[in-house]
Amino acid sequence: MRLLLAAAFLLSGCGDVWNDPYSAADRGRGILYTSFVDRPKHLDPASTITEDESKFTRQVYEPPVQYHYLKRPYELVPLVATEVPSAKEAPDGTVSYEVRLRPGVRFQPHPAFHAPNRQLAPEAIARLRTPYDLPTHADRELVADDYIYQIKRLAHPRLNSPVFGLMAENIVGMKGLGERLKAAAKSPGWIDLRQHELAGVERIDAHAFRIRLKERYPQFLYWLAMPYFAPMPWEAEAFFSQPGMAAKNFNLDWWPVGTGPYMLVENDPNAVMVLKRNPNFRGEPYPSEGAPGDREEGLLVDAGKPMPFVDEVRFVREREAIPFWNKFLQGYYDQSGIPADSFDNAVRVSVEGDTNLTAEMEAKGIRLRTSVAASVFYLGFNMEDPVIGMPKVGGEAAERSRKLRQAISVAVDWEEYISIFLSGRGIAAQGPIPPGIFGWEEGPASVNPVTHEWRDGRPVRRPIEHARKLLAEAGYPDGRDAKTGAPLVLYLDTVARGPGDKPRFDWWRKQFSRLSIQLEIRDTDWNRLQDKIRKGSQQLYILGWNGDYPDPENFLFLLHGAQARMKGDGVNSSNYASPAYDALFPRMKDLPNGPERAEAIRRMVQVARQDAPWAFGFYPKDYGLSHGWLSNGKPNDMAGNTVKYLRVDAAKRAALRREWNQPVLWPALVLLGAVLASAIPAIVGYRRRERRAARAGA
Repeated sequence: MRLLLAAAFLLSGCGDVWNDPYSAADRGRGILYTSFVDRPKHLDPASTITEDESKFTRQVYEPPVQYHYLKRPYELVPLVATEVPSAKEAPDGTVSYEVRLRPGVRFQPHPAFHAPNRQLAPEAIARLRTPYDLPTHADRELVADDYIYQIKRLAHPRLNSPVFGLMAENIVGMKGLGERLKAAAKSPGWIDLRQHELAGVERIDAHAFRIRLKERYPQFLYWLAMPYFAPMPWEAEAFFSQPGMAAKNFNLDWWPVGTGPYMLVENDPNAVMVLKRNPNFRGEPYPSEGAPGDREEGLLVDAGKPMPFVDEVRFVREREAIPFWNKFLQGYYDQSGIPADSFDNAVRVSVEGDTNLTAEMEAKGIRLRTSVAASVFYLGFNMEDPVIGMPKVGGEAAERSRKLRQAISVAVDWEEYISIFLSGRGIAAQGPIPPGIFGWEEGPASVNPVTHEWRDGRPVRRPIEHARKLLAEAGYPDGRDAKTGAPLVLYLDTVARGPGDKPRFDWWRKQFSRLSIQLEIRDTDWNRLQDKIRKGSQQLYILGWNGDYPDPENFLFLLHGAQARMKGDGVNSSNYASPAYDALFPRMKDLPNGPERAEAIRRMVQVARQDAPWAFGFYPKDYGLSHGWLSNGKPNDMAGNTVKYLRVDAAKRAALRREWNQPVLWPALVLLGAVLASAIPAIVGYRRRERRAARAGA
C-alpha cells in the first residue's frame, strides 16, 4: 500500500515544473530574472564606479539627463530635467549650465523621510533586518537642493569619490569645499552639507539650479547623465548616520534612496538582490522613434506607453558560467551572454563572418543581438622604460625604440587572439577610438599603416617579415642586441585569473618568439598591477578601457601627456607624451563635432600610430541572447538605466518553462519496478511463514 501511494505521488507531479528554482508563488508574475557575478561594493552614487554596481544604481537614481535608448549615434535627452541644458559662457571665461527640473517628481517611500525614524535608539536598530522593517515610511517631492547636496558629496573626504579630482579641476569652488570638508571630517558624526557652501553650484528656485565651470568643458554635459549627479536627500544621510546603523550595513552603499522606477528592497550580495517597482514613480513614455531598422525589429511596438513594464527584477548571484548558461536554456533566466565554452553550440559563424543562431537556439525562439562595444583593449608600452620607451632621449635612440614598438605591434596577431580566445567576438583595433564614436573612420582611412594594409576591401595585417625588418632597424636583428649580442628579454605584467591562463600566456610567448624575443610574464593580481603602473615599474602591460561617454575625448585622453599615470595618477598608463599630440588635444576637446574636429582627431591618431605607445588590440563585440518572451531589448553601452524599457510576457514564459522542463519519469518508474520486483520474494516468503505458523498453532 505504501509503495502504491509513493507511485501515485510521483505521477501527480507530471503537470508541474519540478526543478523550478523559484517560488511557485512567483510563477506568472512580471518578474525579470537576471544575475550578477561580483558583489557590488558601492551603491552610493558618489562612490560607485564599476559596471557591477551600475546594474543597481542606474535603476534607482536619476541624474538630470539620460541617453536615448534606441537612437544611434548616442544622443542625450531629458530625464528629470525639462530639457538638455546648454552651455552659457560669461565674460570672465566661466561657463554655466542651468538645469530646470520637472515638478511633481517624488522620492521612493523610505523611513528616512519620517522624522521620528531619524532618532532611533541603537537597540531598536539592532532588531531590524532591513531599514524597511520600520513600520512608518514617508516621501517628499524632489527639489533642486537635492541635486546640489549630491554635488557637494563628491567633495566629501569620507566618500572618496573617484570623480572628485576631475570635478575639482572644473567646478568653481569644488577644490576649496574639499579642503574645508577635510577639516570638518576630523570631528566624528554626520556632516550636514547644507551648512557648507559651494560657489560653483547655485540654487535658482525650488526646481532649478546652476552649475558654473572654470572654463569651457563640452564633455561636462555627459557627466550630467551619470549617477554622480543624481539627487541625494539630506534626510537619507541623516537617517543612516545614526549610531548602530553601520553595524547593520544600513548605509547608502547598501540601501540606495532615489526617484527612479525601481527601489532596492532585498540586499543579500552573496545570494540575491531584488528591485521592485517604485510606487511613487511618475511613469515615463517609451521612445516613439529610434534608429533605422528598430521598427522592423519590433522595438517600437510600445511607443508612448508608460514605463516601467516589469514589476520586479531578481538578481541571482551566479559565480560559474556553465550553471548560469544551463538555467538560461531551461528558461530560468530571461537573457544571457554566451560563455566561450558554449559559443559554438549557440552561434554559427559563416565564412563571410556573418553570425546566426544555431538551429537549437532558433527552435527555442531565442534572439541574438550583437553590437561593437564602446571599448578598446591594448598591449601598452611604458614610455618611461629605458628599453621600450626612452622618451627623454631624442635622435637615433628614440627612433630605435619606436621601431621596436612598431615591430611588436605588427607581430602581435590580434586577429588570431580574437579567433582563439574570444570566439571571433571582436574587431582588431586600428587606433584608440572604437566604432560608433565620432572620429572613427571606415574604409582605407581607418587602417593603421604601421600594422596593416588595405586589401580586398578590408584591413590585412602586415607579414611577420615586415616586423623582423623593423626589429633589425631597431638594433635587434634576430632578437639580439646588434652591439652586445645579448638576447632581448622583455617583461609583461598581467593579471592572473587561474589555471586557465596558461594557454593565454603561451600565446603571448609565441607572439614574441616569432621575433626571437624572450618574453617573461609576471602574473599578478589587479591591485598589484595597478600599483606597478602607478609607480611606472612595468615594462609591458595589458589593459582595456570602457567608454564613460560617447565622445572621442574619453578615449584620446588615455594618451594625453597631462594624464600620465606616474606624474599625476591620471589614466595615461603608458606615460606617453608627444608635443604634437598634446598640442592638438585641447583644441580637439573643445571643438564641436564637425570637419574641423575630425581633422584634428585624424592628425592625433596618426601621431599615436607612428609612435606606437600601444599595440592597438581590439574592440570587443557584445553578443546578447534573450528569450522570445522578453521584448524591447537593445544593446546600449552608455545608458545603464535600461531595465525600465524591457517587457516580459510572463504567461508565455511559464508555458515554455513547463514544456522545456517536463520531468523524465521512466527512471523513477524503472526504480519503482525494481523495488517491487525485489520485494515480491520477501512478501511471498513472509506469507508462507505466516501460514506455516498458523497451521502449527492450530
